[in-house]
Amino acid sequence: MSIVSVTLKENYDKDGYIKLNKVLDDDLVMEAKAHIDWLMTKHPHLRPEHLYTGTLEMDPFWHRLISDDRLLDIAEQFIGPDIALFASGYISKPPFDGRMVPWHQDGAFWPLEPMNVVSLWLAVDDSTTENGCLRVIPGTQNLELKAMNAAPMNAVFEQEVDPKYVDETKAVDLELKAGGVSIHNPLIIHGSNANLSPNRRCGLTIRYIPTTTRIISDKQWTSAYLLRGEARPGINEYMPKPKYVPGEHMAFRGSESYR
Repeated sequence: MSIVSVTLKENYDKDGYIKLNKVLDDDLVMEAKAHIDWLMTKHPHLRPEHLYTGTLEMDPFWHRLISDDRLLDIAEQFIGPDIALFASGYISKPPFDGRMVPWHQDGAFWPLEPMNVVSLWLAVDDSTTENGCLRVIPGTQNLELKAMNAAPMNAVFEQEVDPKYVDETKAVDLELKAGGVSIHNPLIIHGSNANLSPNRRCGLTIRYIPTTTRIISDKQWTSAYLLRGEARPGINEYMPKPKYVPGEHMAFRGSESYR
């Protein structure tokens, strides 16, 4: 049965985003919460907003999470049955000290050709206006990629879209309960405020591409995994499924399939 209705797809085309409640079960969400704590213990030198490059690429629980059939079923309805991962990472904003994400268009950072990609944002924690939920400006997915400027100090990213393209009076807060998912277009202008609340706000960004989209890189793209369907010859090289090593990786349900 289709997860994304015709009406929701129409809303996505019109506004550049949609959201779905309760996509993942509570047990898996609890494992994801534990994974954040485990990663922070393993990488104490990192800001929790930066749990991506160098921390996840060969992590078996993360791979299990981004390849969950419920998430792939959503992605398939936007990009078709042959699905690969381009990139993914946690942005975990700690209580009282969580950094803001400046207004930006994802496509400005991505070496993809063509820019055929769908972004899923999985709420690991309840995501609210108070703790810095994702915010989008509907309709801006119809803009071309815009020039980037230097972002404010202590932002998660170092660049932001030119403010002349940002009308914050039209911004929509995408509040979600843990286990919910929002889906947004790679060109929509979006960001999030700092977390000054007593509650952590963690989300997992997942960027799925069809296997016909090329990752433009002169070396192996370490987060490129074939997740469903078939690869296209001569387009991308994909990483082998990570192996679970007891004591080296976080224990999780289903880890036996990674041995």
